[in-house]
Amino acid sequence: MLRTFVVLLAMCVAAVAPDAARAQAASPALDGVLDDAVRLAPLRTVLVARDGAMLAERGYHGASTTRPANIKSASKTVMSALVGIAIERGLLEGVDQPVAPLLADRLPRDPDPRLAQVTIGHLLSMQAGLQSTSGRGYGRWVSQRDWVRAALAQPFVDAPGGGMIYSTGSTHLLSAVLARVGGKPVRTLASEWLGPQAGFAIASWDTDPQGLHFGGNQMAMTPRSLLAFGELYRNHGRAASGAQLLPASWIAQSWRPRTRSVYTGDGYGYGWFARRIADHDVRFAWGHGGQMLYIVPSLGLTVAMTSDETTGVAGSGHLAQLHALMARIIASQDTRAG
Repeated sequence: MLRTFVVLLAMCVAAVAPDAARAQAASPALDGVLDDAVRLAPLRTVLVARDGAMLAERGYHGASTTRPANIKSASKTVMSALVGIAIERGLLEGVDQPVAPLLADRLPRDPDPRLAQVTIGHLLSMQAGLQSTSGRGYGRWVSQRDWVRAALAQPFVDAPGGGMIYSTGSTHLLSAVLARVGGKPVRTLASEWLGPQAGFAIASWDTDPQGLHFGGNQMAMTPRSLLAFGELYRNHGRAASGAQLLPASWIAQSWRPRTRSVYTGDGYGYGWFARRIADHDVRFAWGHGGQMLYIVPSLGLTVAMTSDETTGVAGSGHLAQLHALMARIIASQDTRAG
């Protein structure tokens, strides 16, 4: 009787365990890498999964993988996924669709003619040509009464389709577009479209003065949720249940670099950076302070990292340290390295 009860209990536990959290024993090499990572003072969490199985889950300096974290600009990658789904559902025509007709009532009174050339794809790849609303321009932009109108009113500093101009205003315009064509708040769309992925949920998401969800910043989710989102991409758009939530073709489009960052030299597609790490092609989402989501397709690896959001990444060298940590994680899983 006791044995039967134990077997039944084990079956019940297995039935409710999400695929993304299926645990496997981490290798001694990976354990050693993650033990050493405690020396990175801003680091808060690291989660490593391979082929859908959790290999390791660490919290540092009092942090927890189940506590929501502000993923900052890594939310731009979530925005890209929502755009891809909107295109698949016929709500948007495609990446070459002009933005101006979709936001006609928010255009400046005397719009620059080049606004008519800006497309959905330009906003996704940060090639709109409009002056950046990030960095030094961020505070001035978010102090405006209407962020959408202010983003559209930025002067052109390059032609649409030109070089990469990193700007949160671009992805906020995508939020405005999605709310309009989807007919619902963007957080609701995210819940409906991405919610079927086991473990994915947005804990909180700030809005602009008009109540529009902030496209490209101020989104909170647990590190486990961030990993679940990455697993959707690693698994070619299929949820853990097998349902196709995101077109595989959209992932391929998103991962193809269209421009390069003037700060790091990394390629940039639709919300994803591209970099070679430890002799493997890696795609990653990057949020201020060190909120990272790495995908290594050749190894089936998905890695989520969160950090103290007040840490300045570029100037502090923390981004380079996270890339170096990722290189060691890859090496611990690459049999060729042995």
